[in-house]
Amino acid sequence: MKTIPVFFLILALLNSCNSKKIITAMNEPDSILIRLIEKNKTPSLQYIIFDKDSIIHRFHSGFADIKSRKKADESTTYHAYSVTKTFTALAILQLAEKGDLDVNLSVKKYYPDFPYSSDITIRQLLTHTAGIPNPLPLSWIHLTSEHQSFDSKSFFKNIFIRNNKVKSEPNEKFRYSNLGYVLLGQLIEEVTGMTYEKYIQDHILKIVHDQFHELGFTIDNPKQHAKGYHKQMSISNWILGLMINKRKYMDNAEGKWKPFKDFYINGAAYGGLIGTPDAFMKYIRELLKSDCRLISEDYKKMIFTENHTKDNEATGMCLSWFKGQMNSNLYFAHAGGGGGYYCELRIYPDPGIGSLIMFNRTGMRNERFLDRVDKFFLGPR
Repeated sequence: MKTIPVFFLILALLNSCNSKKIITAMNEPDSILIRLIEKNKTPSLQYIIFDKDSIIHRFHSGFADIKSRKKADESTTYHAYSVTKTFTALAILQLAEKGDLDVNLSVKKYYPDFPYSSDITIRQLLTHTAGIPNPLPLSWIHLTSEHQSFDSKSFFKNIFIRNNKVKSEPNEKFRYSNLGYVLLGQLIEEVTGMTYEKYIQDHILKIVHDQFHELGFTIDNPKQHAKGYHKQMSISNWILGLMINKRKYMDNAEGKWKPFKDFYINGAAYGGLIGTPDAFMKYIRELLKSDCRLISEDYKKMIFTENHTKDNEATGMCLSWFKGQMNSNLYFAHAGGGGGYYCELRIYPDPGIGSLIMFNRTGMRNERFLDRVDKFFLGPR
């Protein structure tokens, strides 16, 4: 009988261990995500982790439409809500790079109708340190049937009149504000002479994705759009009734879920983007590249530099992106959530990796869900 040299036994064992680690990395996050579907925590979800050239791992499961039993797939679109703010900030930095504005100067210099103090700078709006109110509940949606007649400028003019006082001094403290990003959208329109949506489409979306039904501000293909759901038997469903007219905006229950009718966000600049997971992946991939077509390295560095208050306290917020750590890996992230949908985007600059997850169920806070699944692929540094 032939004997196998110890060296080859060790090598075979190491290869086996590495294979098991790879299989474990693939299986454990999928198990977590599958359980969410099986336990009825969401009708559908999509997860992708990737680098600038390839997809490391992808998962999608569940129903985009429970009633019709239509499954979610790579062509399914979701509302991205506040993830849109990162596009708004990028647009502002593009204009700064061209010399059309200076983020360190007063908003009023470029937008005379700005309804707050001339002491507030563009940078402070970007970093949520301008003290702009964030009134709740804020009527945030209108039906697709109302979209043609909806006047965003008039809608928000009345809200600014009712919320005309700041909550803190410029750069005194971090105070998240959707209204601050409404004003950034209006600033983009004032400086460029274009609608906010048109500027974003021409200067960001067309560069990262040439198919508008996969990334834009409208539901161009209703058959591919995931219906948004809210858990019917929940305290949050009762609270939702205090915030919106559920008879107007929601349909009859489908199993344990109550669906939203198709809608658009009132404030496009703080939450209006709709797209497939792949379209948002292409956006993050572009930001991962050293030869990014969207912005130069110097201005990209500005986007991902953490802001400090006037008392030199770190805020955890860059120019629209939150700064964090997971398994000792630095990341920049933004979550987007509201009625019917929740998502998270992340960039891990050191390993050059991005990730995202999208759900068609309500999310009202930053859940940091990617912590639970990204860790299998990133490990401690």
